[in-house]
Amino acid sequence: MIKIFLPDATATRKLGITLGQSLNAGSVILLEGDLGAGKTTLVQGIGEGLGISESIVSPTFTLINEYMEGRLPLYHLDLYRLDSKQVPGLNLESYWEGFEVTPGIVAIEWAERMPYKPDHYLRVRLIYGDEGTRQAEITAHNCAISEEIATMCM
Repeated sequence: MIKIFLPDATATRKLGITLGQSLNAGSVILLEGDLGAGKTTLVQGIGEGLGISESIVSPTFTLINEYMEGRLPLYHLDLYRLDSKQVPGLNLESYWEGFEVTPGIVAIEWAERMPYKPDHYLRVRLIYGDEGTRQAEITAHNCAISEEIATMCM
């Protein structure tokens, strides 16, 4: 696990930009953290790093927003309104396995509600601190963290 101090929302967005520029098709990012911790801000940065100009908003009510215009598609999912029993019916694996969609980056907010996980993913836990500071804890599961992301820790 690597830890990155994020002094403000701009730093959170910058981390997202780095992720968007360095991740490959099929990458899955499982986002965890309290309300206001910066999950959507991070995904907005991922979209910017992918070259998506469309406004990225939280899919709390739609569950899934798809952005197709960047270097790779971005699939932004939000499980906030669901409990773990409802998640299997969404067939989320079709997004990271590329069965019915073009392979891209999959970012899932409130991923702790998933009763199952993909074989390969980055877990990003955002912890909201005092006065708007945040900390990101990034853990790679059966995948590597890019050099760009690792150098952000130094």
